[in-house]
Amino acid sequence: MDEISELPVVTEVAEEYLNPRQLLDYEDERKDCLRWLLSIGKRPEKGEGYAFGTVKPRSYRMDQFYRWVWEQENGYTANIKPSHADQWTRHLAQTDYSNTHKANCQKSVQMLFKWRHREHGVENWDPSIRFSENSSSQPRDYLTREERGKVRDAALEYGTIPSYSNLAPSEREKWKIHLAQRFSKPKSEISPEDWSRANGWKIPSLVWTSLDAGLRPIEVERAITSWVDTENGVLRIPKEESAKSRDNWIVSLREKTADILSRWLEERELYSKYDGSGAIWLTRENNPYGSHSLKTVIERLCDIADIETENRKMSWYSIRHSVGTYMTREEDLAAAQAQLRHRSPQTTMKYDQTPVEDRQDALDRMG
Repeated sequence: MDEISELPVVTEVAEEYLNPRQLLDYEDERKDCLRWLLSIGKRPEKGEGYAFGTVKPRSYRMDQFYRWVWEQENGYTANIKPSHADQWTRHLAQTDYSNTHKANCQKSVQMLFKWRHREHGVENWDPSIRFSENSSSQPRDYLTREERGKVRDAALEYGTIPSYSNLAPSEREKWKIHLAQRFSKPKSEISPEDWSRANGWKIPSLVWTSLDAGLRPIEVERAITSWVDTENGVLRIPKEESAKSRDNWIVSLREKTADILSRWLEERELYSKYDGSGAIWLTRENNPYGSHSLKTVIERLCDIADIETENRKMSWYSIRHSVGTYMTREEDLAAAQAQLRHRSPQTTMKYDQTPVEDRQDALDRMG
């Protein structure tokens, strides 16, 4: 599948600005740019492109920049200039957005001018104002060791319902209504298969695998059955399918995780929605899991596990960050780098921090 089809080539907001001819011109402009970025844009001299997970959010910010230029010019143009980018930077500087957001916007526009400079000979853009990102030597939010155990247990509880045989007829009717809503199908069509599906192994396998492998959301989305080697307790992720990677990766799994993943793959064969699909996990809407759907899962897991999330920024990356933190603690940076699939050891070094509970223990010993 062409990755361009999964990118916001022309956003709905941009489309409202354009007449049919302008729309066609803008669409061609965007496709040329995005294909170049994905194929060779990062290091053109080496034929190395940016990761899909990098291009997608930045493509939205490029589109936002184009629309801002159209408003300043009182009409459509694809002929953007460094002066436009300078004006937009001054505009951003006066907004209340975080420095991280401003820096990301600036990187996106620099990426756009890099393409225009390389492919069309347009003057490159060197910002006169630069925004520094809010940085930290340690991930802001991650699951503690205790919370990892709670989330692992919560995954086994997630979405479960009472056994059909243990329910009275009146209670079964109530649960049929629940399952009909959950699976978006008429109550009359609820079958024993749906009962088993509700207590299935999909969510436990997704959560336990991510707790071991530190899967990024884009990797959950891309994960296919050919990655899985339960006999040897590993995931084998090809370089072309791993985010931000030039290497094939072999990622370790716990024995229990491999067993649960094996149970899910066997169960998965019973569901017609997986026919012809290599995806390991699909949502009930038959879509791959993305950041939004995974955030819903982690929030529900925290509710079940009674994990306090107030004043914490919880996301699927909280699982990944916990893998990096404790793998570094238990083994070393090299082990964490391999498990998290980092190309550069510098990326892994942010996990070389003493976990908070270890520091608390030290304070207790200090008296």
